[in-house]
Amino acid sequence: MLLPTSRDVIKAYDLIKPIVHCTPVLSSQAINQITGADVYFKCENFQKVGAFKYRGATNAVLSLTDEQKKNGVATHSSGNHAAALALAAANNGVMAYIVMPKNAPEIKKVAVAGYGAEITFCEPTLEAREQTLNAVIAKTGATLVHPYNQFEVICGQGTSSLELMQQVNSLDIVMTPVGGGGLLSGSATYLSEEFPEVKIIAAEPAMASDAYQSFKSGEFHSVVNPNTIADGLRTSLGDLTFEIIKSKVHEIYTVSEQSIVAAMRLIWERMKIIVEPSSAVPLAVLLENKAAFKHQKVGIILTGGNVDLEKLPFSSK
Repeated sequence: MLLPTSRDVIKAYDLIKPIVHCTPVLSSQAINQITGADVYFKCENFQKVGAFKYRGATNAVLSLTDEQKKNGVATHSSGNHAAALALAAANNGVMAYIVMPKNAPEIKKVAVAGYGAEITFCEPTLEAREQTLNAVIAKTGATLVHPYNQFEVICGQGTSSLELMQQVNSLDIVMTPVGGGGLLSGSATYLSEEFPEVKIIAAEPAMASDAYQSFKSGEFHSVVNPNTIADGLRTSLGDLTFEIIKSKVHEIYTVSEQSIVAAMRLIWERMKIIVEPSSAVPLAVLLENKAAFKHQKVGIILTGGNVDLEKLPFSSK
């Protein structure tokens, strides 16, 4: 198993830098007072397609051979990776075939179709997603671009933390959500080598705690059809992301659904920006564990801002 290094993340950054947005880092005095920490939010909700996933998808598409580009790319995704790959492919004249679970947010279905991808829907389980994707690849000859468990994707996602460290000096902690682990493993790959003094922490819904269980036991655990509002974190780790995470990540915290909603609302109300539930999970960790992060400089990757506005979790009663 070939593991990426920080040099690979830097190489990916040089490749995708002219294409992706350099997203801003924002802070909130009110949130700092509430949490007791100095929090710096890396706003990947302002990235193209509204999510950090565009980084990994772009790196993967730009790394294809000419022959691979002719047959297109394929993946399975609940939304953000699907949209990211669809746009990255379209921008390079490559066809994208996307397998999406039926319960994916409507806004994400519309976005993927809008970028010109061919969508195949399946049942909302990892097994169904993978079986359907295998059938699509067998039919089309497309190249798999995995949503997280792929070398090029991991390196691309890690560029968000590379950029964060260029923008903010001397962070104590960098925290990301963890679903499949592409962002976390890419960030850990870069930070552990280039900034070994920075602690790498992950945040996960308690209702989808496979990464937490795997990290604590040292053995791979999967999750089946988890019931969490954080739809972007419903996938299990891959073998590649788990291998990186178990050796380079310092800690994984889990949080309740109530805390995720509260953190999401706090970001909307205090920072006046739209984030999806998955983005709010790291702030939920700070809210639930204030003593552990008091007086720390914490960088948080706000992973995306694709929300179904018809189904907001904090609508007035």
